[in-house]
Amino acid sequence: MAKKDYYEILGVSRGAGEDEVKRGYRRQAMRYHPDKNPGDKSAEEKFKEAAEAYEVLRDPEKRQIYDRYGHEGLNGSGFRGFSGFEDIFSSFGDIFEDVFGFTGARRSKTAARPGADMRYDLKISFLEAVNGVEKDITIERYENCKKCGGSGAAPGTAPEVCPRCRGMGQVTQSSGFFSISSTCPDCRGEGRVIRNACPDCLGAGKVKVNRNVHIKVPAGVDTGSRLRLRGEGQEGKYGGPSGDLYVFIHVEPHEFFQRDGTDVYCRIPISVTQAALGATIEIPTLQGSEKLKIPKGTQSGKMFRLKGKGVPHLRGFGRGDEIVQITVTTPTNLNKRQEELLREFAKAGGESL
Repeated sequence: MAKKDYYEILGVSRGAGEDEVKRGYRRQAMRYHPDKNPGDKSAEEKFKEAAEAYEVLRDPEKRQIYDRYGHEGLNGSGFRGFSGFEDIFSSFGDIFEDVFGFTGARRSKTAARPGADMRYDLKISFLEAVNGVEKDITIERYENCKKCGGSGAAPGTAPEVCPRCRGMGQVTQSSGFFSISSTCPDCRGEGRVIRNACPDCLGAGKVKVNRNVHIKVPAGVDTGSRLRLRGEGQEGKYGGPSGDLYVFIHVEPHEFFQRDGTDVYCRIPISVTQAALGATIEIPTLQGSEKLKIPKGTQSGKMFRLKGKGVPHLRGFGRGDEIVQITVTTPTNLNKRQEELLREFAKAGGESL
């Protein structure tokens, strides 16, 4: 279907000036605005046609291409019109304020943006990791400025539609039949500019604050475990949700226990006589002391497993085990009587010294 002449759509002559073109568009926008013609598909199409015509005729470069080459020339330059009502209201919001006295619910607002996620590295002790712990930490993050409500504009003022990109956040440079879009340098892609900056945030809309966060570290975490606290990251922009805070756990080593998953290992020294004759000894565990029976003739390096005396399973029930490795120690600094007894023991066993 052939497109209509843009001058005809706006009801202006080919020699019409900028103000006349703008008045022509206002007339058509008021007549065919979707809010005044709910459900009327024909009016919606005419509203889009008028916006497309105005977008071309208000721009000297696009207008020159159109006057010389028509619609085909614009297609070759990369111009594709508007994708929908939101694009139109975003581009010409100031006109709709003039015509209807408000920005309009249909006008495209700056898209809500979620806040960035944050990271915090938390160091805890071995036993805190085993048993679980609660910690209060302080993080630095940016929150919406209370003075300006996050707009960045001084109280009593508001951000304005960027005059260069007309709220689109991008500018297009055309050369013949080619066009290149790039981020608007004036508004840095925001689509709006601030003339009077808020004195507290200096136009940023956000201020740095220290925020206290309470963390519950579950029993069984280990180095590399990660906790996710929803909504505790950077605050969102334009009504967007806050990001999340990720807490990375770093567990300090223990002086006695070593961990492997949910099992813990330790080494217990015993004497030669305990190893030879057997004994019952006290063994430290994560839950207190336990008695361990050492059988006669236990060799150095022997492993004993204490069921359920390890680390709690992080995502389940029960606990790992404690593995006890026996090391038989050689006595030193023997007195005369002890040496005599050992010599007798060796002689009885047929050992030569």
